[in-house]
This record gives sequence, C-alpha cells and structure tokens, in this order.
Amino acid sequence: MSGDSARVSVTVAVPPPLAFKIFTAEIDRWWRRGIKFRHAGKHSGFLRIEPEVGGRLFESIDGDGGPHVLEVGRVRVWEPPRRLCFTWRNANFAPHEQTEVEVVFTQTIAGTMVTVTHRQLSTLRADHPARHGLQGADFTRMIGLWWGEQMSSLREVCAARRD
Repeated sequence: MSGDSARVSVTVAVPPPLAFKIFTAEIDRWWRRGIKFRHAGKHSGFLRIEPEVGGRLFESIDGDGGPHVLEVGRVRVWEPPRRLCFTWRNANFAPHEQTEVEVVFTQTIAGTMVTVTHRQLSTLRADHPARHGLQGADFTRMIGLWWGEQMSSLREVCAARRD
C-alpha cells in the first residue's frame, strides 16, 4: 500500500472465467450488505455492473417513493476473464471527484488470484468525508481493510459455488 493506492489479493477456488462472472454478474451476492458497504444501509436494493466499457456500476435502493438509483462508477476496461477496471464514486463525492478500481484475475493452481487495486486515493482532499479524518497510510490501510472484507465475502461465495 502506498499513499495513493490500496491493493488486496485473495485466492478463490474457481477458474478465472467463473471468478470473473461471480465478481461481475453476481456482485449483489457477494458484496456485503449494511451501512458500511452499501448506500442502501438497512433498506433493500441491489448492486449491478453493466457488462461493457462505459457500463455503470450502480446501486438501486428501494425507498418509500420507489427505487432510487445511485451510480457508483463506470466501467473503463472490460476484458473477461482477465481484467476489469472502473471508476469509483461514493455518495459524498463531489461531481468531479472519483477514484479508480482495477481487478485482475490470474490463474493459479488453486483456482484464481483476484487482485483489487484501488488507486487515485490522493486525489481526495485532506478533509474529505470519505477519509474519516485519516491521512496517508492510515487512510490507505482503512481502504485496504474495507476491500479485504469484500474479498473475503467473494471467496466464500466462490467456495460455495465450487461445492
């Protein structure tokens, strides 16, 4: 981890094409729920990635007035089953603020190593709410731990698929 990016890897017990499919087409199954991971918090809704360059990563949230769609990012690279890259915006980001997430799927003896690199973290101003008051390595570590929790969930979904 540097001050500008956090990198997390996990090995999942499925081949790269299935790992890519679970990561993208089944993102709603493995992406953790709750206020720490989803804008919906305790409300119901779903997460989707549109499978093409320019496609949206979005969360649809069920509310009292019907569903509300929040775009979290846009797909920049779509190379199944090897690589995916998308922009990342949290709800509290200004229109011009975004970071980037790259996901690489590498064949291993045990299945697939999935490596997530979340970069351009330094573009967020020092007082940005997403930082929770953290700077430098402390902020990067927080982002890495957050992705680590997500990747643990991905590993569990992949393991269940294999069984």
